[in-house]
Amino acid sequence: MGSMKERYFTPETITVRASELRSRVGSIIRLRSRTFQPERSALLALDLQRYFFDPTSHAFIPSAHAILPGIQSLIDAYWASGLPVHFTRHLNTAEDAGMMASWWKELITPENPLSCILPELNPGGQAIIKSQYDAFYQTDLEAILQRSGVHQVLIGGVMAHLCCETTARSAFMRGFEVFVLVDGMATYNEQLHYATLLNLSHGFATPLLSSEALAALHEHGIRSI
Repeated sequence: MGSMKERYFTPETITVRASELRSRVGSIIRLRSRTFQPERSALLALDLQRYFFDPTSHAFIPSAHAILPGIQSLIDAYWASGLPVHFTRHLNTAEDAGMMASWWKELITPENPLSCILPELNPGGQAIIKSQYDAFYQTDLEAILQRSGVHQVLIGGVMAHLCCETTARSAFMRGFEVFVLVDGMATYNEQLHYATLLNLSHGFATPLLSSEALAALHEHGIRSI
């Protein structure tokens, strides 16, 4: 897997590179894009755990740190505005791993110190514990969103082509309008990231830049810190 990894986002290039990636699926986006309405939305911050951000981890994502400023700004804006933010934390036991065990060999166990969510993101509250790519699978996420009157989900986190894409598809199947953060997701390389944007734009979701999501928050009178 190491040979697949590249640092396609850096803090200096992420704005331009993300815009370029989004523009490459532009014709598809225009067919079915939705208008982001933050007051009807929840932010889903998927698996922002040290396991994917620590260079000593075999699952380290070279581009992951570059997405943090945008994600942090959105988390702050949602918190300040009383809008829901839901963090997920991927954990596995031998009992719930299923195919994850045979596919990945190593599991993220609760005892692993790298399994915690990055503390600087101020996750607060209780993260939703998930055992598969899909944040809705055998969790209370759908019921939580419904109780909050949420109609749209804004998805960021890692990995773009695994947990983010699978959760986006699952949200669509449950009747939510789905938005994904082009510069708020990261994975092992640009090819996988682009494939996610291409697939989701065609059938499931509208890609947004974090700056566009923040602008929509401000336009609706929702203040950020």
